[in-house]
Amino acid sequence: MMKRLFITIIIYIMTLTGAVSIYAQDATEVAPTAEASTNVFNLAYNNILLLLAILVLIGVVIAGISLIWALIEVQKMKLLEKYGPEGLDKANLTPTGSLWSTISEKAWNLVPKDKEADIDLGHEYDGIRELDNSLPPWWLWLFYGTIIWSAVYLWYYHVSDKGPSQEQEYIAAMEMGEAEKAKYLATQANAVDEKTVTILTDAAALAEGKEIYIANCLVCHGANGEGTVGPNFTDKYWIHGGSINDLFKTIKYGVPEKGMISWQAQLRPAAMQKVASYILSMQGTNPPNTKAPQGDLYEPNGKTSAAVDTTAANAVPVDTSSVTKPAAK
Repeated sequence: MMKRLFITIIIYIMTLTGAVSIYAQDATEVAPTAEASTNVFNLAYNNILLLLAILVLIGVVIAGISLIWALIEVQKMKLLEKYGPEGLDKANLTPTGSLWSTISEKAWNLVPKDKEADIDLGHEYDGIRELDNSLPPWWLWLFYGTIIWSAVYLWYYHVSDKGPSQEQEYIAAMEMGEAEKAKYLATQANAVDEKTVTILTDAAALAEGKEIYIANCLVCHGANGEGTVGPNFTDKYWIHGGSINDLFKTIKYGVPEKGMISWQAQLRPAAMQKVASYILSMQGTNPPNTKAPQGDLYEPNGKTSAAVDTTAANAVPVDTSSVTKPAAK
C-alpha cells in the first residue's frame, strides 16, 4: 500500500511539473516589441507568469499530496473501525514507529477520541459538538504559502527594484497602446477617399506632402505654388473647388482634358492626402511671380464668387493655340 502511494505521488508530481513547465516556457517566449518601455512591460509580465506558474505548481503539489494524505487517513479510520488495529498492521498503513506515521501525526495533530473532552468548546447542536481541532495541514501550508508569496512580492517589486512599479507598467502599457494605435491608423491611412479625406496639419505629414509636391507637382505649379503651366496655389481661386475633398479628387482622377493626369496609379491615398494638405498650406504665402487667379473664389464656409477672368488685370493675353493646356487646379 505504501509503495503504491509513493508511486502515485511521484507520477502526480512529474505530470504537474511537465504541464506547468510548458506553460512557463510559453510565457517566457512572448516576443517583446522594439520599444524599451514595452520590453520592461513584457519582462515584468513574463516574470510574473513564471513566478505564478512555480507557485501554482508548488501549491497544487502540496494540495494533491494533502488530499492523498487525507484519503489515507479516512481509509485508516474505516479499517480501524472495521478490523481494529490488527487490520491497519496487515494493510501496512501504520507500521509502528515509521517515518510516515510520525509525519502524519505531527501534520494532522489529531486528538484521540478518549481526549476529545479536552478540546470540547461546549457548543452542541443536534448531537453535533464543536471541537477545537487543528486546521488541516493542506490549508495551513497554503496559508503559509501566501505569506511567503507576499514577502517575495514585496521584496521583488518594492525593495530590490528588479520589478517595474505600477507607474512604469502603466507608462509602458500606454506607450504600447499608442504604438498599436499608430500601427492600426497606418493601415487605415490608405483607405481614405475623396469623401472621407481630412486636412492634415501636423508638421511631419506636411513635410512628406512637400516632398511629394517637389517630386511631382513643381514643374507645372512652381516651387512655391506660384503657378507656371498650371494654376497658382497661393490664392483663394480654384477651378475645380478649393476644399480638401475637391483637391484630393482632382489629384486622384486628374483633369485629362487640361493636361492634369490621374495620380491614383502613382500615389497611394495617404500620399495624396498629404500633398493636398501641403498645397492648401500654401495659401496666403504670396511668393514672387505668382500667376493670375483662375477659377472661382473659394471660402471655407462654402461661399464662392464669380469666376475670375484671367485675361484681365495683370494677366497678359497670349496665343494659347500652340501651348499645352495648364494642369487643373
